[in-house]
Amino acid sequence: MILIVHILAALGGIVMSSLSLLSPSLSRIRFSYGLVMATIASGTAIVLREHLSIVSVCLSGLLYVGFTVSGLVAARRKLARQERTAE
Repeated sequence: MILIVHILAALGGIVMSSLSLLSPSLSRIRFSYGLVMATIASGTAIVLREHLSIVSVCLSGLLYVGFTVSGLVAARRKLARQERTAE
């Protein structure tokens, strides 16, 4: 069950960070960060429960977090730029 939640949260995080980059809004960005945190929490639970090799798990986790958070930072900057021009 945790694995399904983990996969859905990870895929949802990628989709939402991409959508946030295309059409940024504060609620989308916050929701995306929540999905990233859910992915990290469920991944940690899986590692602890299954006694997996931390090296391979950390590498994939870092790649995921790097990809999604960099997209969210870019979306946040784009949103700030849009708000400045709207004033």
